[in-house]
Amino acid sequence: MAPDLLTQVLDVLSNAEGSIFINDAFPSVDFTTIKSVLDRLGSREMVIYRQIDREEANLTPEAEGIAADGSHEAKVFEAVRKAVEGLKIADLPGIVGKETAKVGQGKAFKEGWIKKDKDILRAATDSIQDASREQLQTIQQTKTHSDSKVLSDLRKRKLITMQKVISFEVKKGPKFAKDFVKEETDLTADMLATGAWKTVKLKPYNFKAMGAPTMSGALHPLNKVRHEFRQIFFEMGFEEMPTNRYVETGFWNFDALFVPQQHPARDLQDTFYIADPPVADKPRADPLRKTEKLADGSIRTPKSQDHRDQDYEQYWNDIKEVHERGKFGSIGYRYPFKDDESLRLVLRTHTTAVSTYMLYKLAANPHPVRYFSIDRVFRNETVDATHLAEFHQVEGVIADYGLSLGGLIGFMEVFFGKMGIHRLRFKPAYNPYTEPSLEIFGYHEGLNKWVEIGNSGMFRPEMLEPMGLPKDMRVYGWGLSLERPTMIKYGVSNIRELLGHKVDLNFVESNPAVRLEKD
Repeated sequence: MAPDLLTQVLDVLSNAEGSIFINDAFPSVDFTTIKSVLDRLGSREMVIYRQIDREEANLTPEAEGIAADGSHEAKVFEAVRKAVEGLKIADLPGIVGKETAKVGQGKAFKEGWIKKDKDILRAATDSIQDASREQLQTIQQTKTHSDSKVLSDLRKRKLITMQKVISFEVKKGPKFAKDFVKEETDLTADMLATGAWKTVKLKPYNFKAMGAPTMSGALHPLNKVRHEFRQIFFEMGFEEMPTNRYVETGFWNFDALFVPQQHPARDLQDTFYIADPPVADKPRADPLRKTEKLADGSIRTPKSQDHRDQDYEQYWNDIKEVHERGKFGSIGYRYPFKDDESLRLVLRTHTTAVSTYMLYKLAANPHPVRYFSIDRVFRNETVDATHLAEFHQVEGVIADYGLSLGGLIGFMEVFFGKMGIHRLRFKPAYNPYTEPSLEIFGYHEGLNKWVEIGNSGMFRPEMLEPMGLPKDMRVYGWGLSLERPTMIKYGVSNIRELLGHKVDLNFVESNPAVRLEKD
């Protein structure tokens, strides 16, 4: 088809005085075939063409009926006008039809064509102008209308549908010829042997042609920003915590953090609970691996740990007592602690559950440490432009002796400075497991306003001392979401376009690398 069409296009152009519209000349040929032929002729400068994009309005079957017989409101008016003594409302559907009576009666009242006298309809004017019919007849003939409001109204009434139409205006090029000479793409041995290479037309190289795109994998924007955060933590001497447990018990997720069992965060509308099994075991040590594989591939049996064994039963009892009656200098919450509530399984609501477990393990051999984690957490949130039921939390923990609130503020300034945020404000806040607690605000130069970027505080004694950590050891903790800085960096306004089934894969493949300290 394409070679024949190519010749036909040249024939039509040779007989034309000026330009032609290719879609009018060849209405039955599809877009791809036409574009292929025009590109081929255009590459030889035999033709010059221009693509024209426009929208055409097409009538629906209902609209075609209106264009032919009149609008619903006009039919209602005509029926009322013919009834000299007026027309009963109940009789109208039998004359014009149920659907026409339903739709047309209201619009006829709105236009002031008819009026109601109790249950009788009467004509309010002698003649009308059926604008809907005239508009549809115009669109039927021209495929458009000069008034965009008319098109919008008719679309809302589902009387027209809009269709994108692509056409081409074509004219003769500087090297136009009626005959299309085939160009050879390869210089063969036969051409050299027979001397045909002297007379054949060889296709010139197109050095401006784009190469075929190579299919490859791409890092998601969240992974790129996550990598930047990890580099910042590693630069500052942090160790990454294992975060492979999405399911935690209420003990590690709430109770060990001194979150009371009546706290709203533990309600079903805020937390995802696991139905089966209904409860888990009490806290216990992780099973020891019998062997471990080294980096060189060799296998070894781990040596016994060089610190004291930890009493998980005593830890459970201390947490229970600090909630019920108070301990370690605290008066507690003074409520009956429920074991079953503590052992319910939840999708972790924060990675602080992991931090708590790591701090408890640290109590076996207390020493200064710096931990961090970046992983997924789950909240029973209403999904909207800024909230998802799952997101990623960036968390940092520093345990050392002699730490103070001033040191936390100073560290936050250094940490966020490495992200390119140098103007910070701190606001007092409340968290069940930190005291004092601070909300962190940073000035966003692009948005020209202060935005909340994190939460921080010093872990309470009711959380640390039941673990067995020394009384003079203090722990900083802070966290922020991974999604918010990613959305700001990549200019994403709807979080559902960043994470989930609505993510545009082209966006993932084409997004640039990120450097948090750069604009």
